[in-house]
Amino acid sequence: MSKTPALGRGLSALLGEATSTNRGDPGLRRLPVSALVPGPFQPREAMDEAALVELTASIREHGVLQPVLVRPAKGRPEPARFEIIGGERRWRAAQAAGLHEIPALVRDFSDREAMAAGLVENLQRQDLNPIEEAEGYSRLLEQFGLTQDALARAVGKSRPHISNTLRLRQLPDRVLELLRAGALTAGHARALLTAQDPVGLALQIVDRGLNVRQAEALAASRNIPPAPRQPRTDADTRALEQRLTGHLGLKVSIRHGARGGKLMVSYADLDQLDGLVRLLTR
Repeated sequence: MSKTPALGRGLSALLGEATSTNRGDPGLRRLPVSALVPGPFQPREAMDEAALVELTASIREHGVLQPVLVRPAKGRPEPARFEIIGGERRWRAAQAAGLHEIPALVRDFSDREAMAAGLVENLQRQDLNPIEEAEGYSRLLEQFGLTQDALARAVGKSRPHISNTLRLRQLPDRVLELLRAGALTAGHARALLTAQDPVGLALQIVDRGLNVRQAEALAASRNIPPAPRQPRTDADTRALEQRLTGHLGLKVSIRHGARGGKLMVSYADLDQLDGLVRLLTR
């Protein structure tokens, strides 16, 4: 017995219906690439051109092994007959490879369902950068009124992963740009969330080529509060310190503030300590 694909489990959790992609599915068809157009709910902001070239070479040799997910186009001019919900990169690579037809799973999804399906498909295939992933989670939470626990089950991620990814949107725009460009990973970004200067730290991480563990150590070191500065003593206090030092033969320091202060006498050995005790107790 074949297992229900992860995509089907995720959509069932979100939409309350089974969405199978196995070979016996009656919605599985071979469609002309010219009959497909990109859908309006693509969560990916940009495609990696190098990865697209690699995928094109693979498809040219092996064909499209994973069907794209589509729905009937509504209000689209001919010859477009289907909108792509998930698998736009496979469709583009198939075009570049010169294929005329590709396998497609046809579903009559509403706009809301199409958005959910596209996000889940991309999230589970790990096709999105961390910010696209965070925006995708946010849209699913808002559109479907899910808790983070329910969303985690739907997309096959852990609850902490969902929470940590959503927090990345709090970072400054410059850091988000580096994340989108792939210069920083999600692990790097999480180390920046509590940093006092996340932009400066991010630029250092990129310039020095630090791994995540090194970035975490650098962020931790930058967040250590500076040691409190010793208050400067005034002339009268310094004169009193010198007077007591001369009288006792031991170094005396005085620190005082709004709520009182301390008088500290330093000794070098036990003989000096004994002498000080005798002086104070006689």
